[in-house]
Amino acid sequence: MRTAPLALALALTSTLLAQAPPAQRGVFTEDIDRNVDACTNFFDYANGAWRTANPIPPSMQRWSRRWAAGEQSKEQLKTILDDVSKRHDWPKGSIDQQISDFYGSCMDDKRINALGIEPIKPLLSDIDAIKNQVALQRTIARLHDLAIGAPFGVTSTPDNHNPKNVIARIYASGLGLPDRDYYLSTEKRFVETRAKYLEHVAKMFTLAGYDAKAAADAAKTVYALEERLAKAQLTNVALRDPKETDHKVTPAALQKMTPAFDWTAYFTRTAIRTADLNVDQPKFMAAVDKELTSTPLSAWRTYLKWNVINTAAQSLSDPIAEQDFAFYGQYLRGSKEMKPRWKRCVEATDAYLGEALGQRYVERYFPPVAKARMREMVQNLLAAMGDTIRTLGWMSPETKERALAKLATFNPKVGYPDQWKDYSKVTILPDTYFRNVVAGSKFGVADDRALIGKPVDRGRWGMTPPTSNAYYNPLLNEIVFPAGILQSPA
Repeated sequence: MRTAPLALALALTSTLLAQAPPAQRGVFTEDIDRNVDACTNFFDYANGAWRTANPIPPSMQRWSRRWAAGEQSKEQLKTILDDVSKRHDWPKGSIDQQISDFYGSCMDDKRINALGIEPIKPLLSDIDAIKNQVALQRTIARLHDLAIGAPFGVTSTPDNHNPKNVIARIYASGLGLPDRDYYLSTEKRFVETRAKYLEHVAKMFTLAGYDAKAAADAAKTVYALEERLAKAQLTNVALRDPKETDHKVTPAALQKMTPAFDWTAYFTRTAIRTADLNVDQPKFMAAVDKELTSTPLSAWRTYLKWNVINTAAQSLSDPIAEQDFAFYGQYLRGSKEMKPRWKRCVEATDAYLGEALGQRYVERYFPPVAKARMREMVQNLLAAMGDTIRTLGWMSPETKERALAKLATFNPKVGYPDQWKDYSKVTILPDTYFRNVVAGSKFGVADDRALIGKPVDRGRWGMTPPTSNAYYNPLLNEIVFPAGILQSPA
């Protein structure tokens, strides 16, 4: 039954094209490059003319009709946010007040630039005040409240051995470079990236108020700790094997695995309910435990401050955001220029208040009648697939029975959730962008933690409604198509 999600996805795409205006249906023959031999290079044959006529925009890392549709969705969101921002008397805590004030505070670049590094100074001062292990571990937990996963992260996940239940998952985190190869590989490109990264970290510390020497020393301290942590992480090849990250343990076993870390205090502080947990990489957690006792507190303070600066960079003044983009967006990912502020603010509003903004999006671009029509189509597809399975000559009766049982539990989600997240207790203010980001981060973390120790909520979504993308979740046997990908192609 591995073909079921793909078959459904292809059927949905075909139906969307059929619903599009006549000029947009079927194969886009104008995209074909007939100078290319289809038998030699079918990709360039099918897409060559389109790619020539549609070069990758300077602010993007890749480009296609689907990616173009995703950018079109952001223009639709901008229209919504501009409209709601025309009023300033929305009821406090209402969706319109929250999304308009969040977006407006992000667009207020004059105020953001005037504040510079000020918004994160209280956090940096608290880190400077760390004098012992208790304070260090308390600060790690506090940063986790803000979605800053250093040196590890904790999130919710369906239990691999009983997907009906949600448990805590402890995963490797806390590196400023994408993965361990960037720290350990001797390939020229990785060696170059390490040098660029050290320069970048030093520049960011300079922008945070350090003098040149102190910034360079801080960068070396950060890199040294990250390199030791990277050595304990699994390779990308090993991470492809689900068994390599399947280590279900009890809290007592976790405490024995990492005796220097006070898990009782951590779970109490974070209000995480846990009976069983999954530790993705026990070797990495053992390395973290060793660093807690062998690395000087001064190095930990520098490392944690870097994680705050690095995480907050895009929410701070232009010089900091631009330096962050210069390394991560331009050097590592290949974008030639930053996205305009309005687009970055739209993306941020979607990231932190996604289902609030999503409600306004579907009201305008994907009403209930569209969702009902797509649901009906999906049910017809599932019925047809069931008929196909029953008549397959190559499938044994036992296999058919199991395939039909899986099909019966298949959970297609279309457009937007049946029940929306409640953001009413999230305090969003009109002139404090970084505080709004913190409020959104805390809500997202608390919302995720609240799932742990409970049965899986099959109504939850892993993408926001305006997203021009889709996914299949094998643990829950569900396929999800947000409204953003169900728009007719442009």
